[in-house]
Amino acid sequence: MNTNEVAQKLVNFCRKGQYTEAQDELYSKDIVSIEPKGTPTERAEGIAAIKAKAEQWSSMVEEVHSNVISDPVIAGNFFSIAMKTEATFKGMGRQTMEEVCVYEVKNGKVVTEQFFFTPAPM
Repeated sequence: MNTNEVAQKLVNFCRKGQYTEAQDELYSKDIVSIEPKGTPTERAEGIAAIKAKAEQWSSMVEEVHSNVISDPVIAGNFFSIAMKTEATFKGMGRQTMEEVCVYEVKNGKVVTEQFFFTPAPM
């Protein structure tokens, strides 16, 4: 798959809330994930660490009220999407989280993901 095809598939998975399926099909086993400073997992390496990070996030969420995913913007081996999620978090109440997500694709797989957002106080 080329970058555009990976981007379109990832957006479709995310719009359906199928993040595990996206990881299983589209992510490299050696993926690197980078989050802003001050988040629980600022850097995770390898698919097992990415899945553990996703499970940690899910365990903090009581309910997702809405999840809006933009169309991808593609440039060479990179693409970005904007995500806006409204969710109720355990012990933190209902919040809206907006982020820009940047992905790098090599050999038809996502090899890096980086998220840009302002972390909520923990």
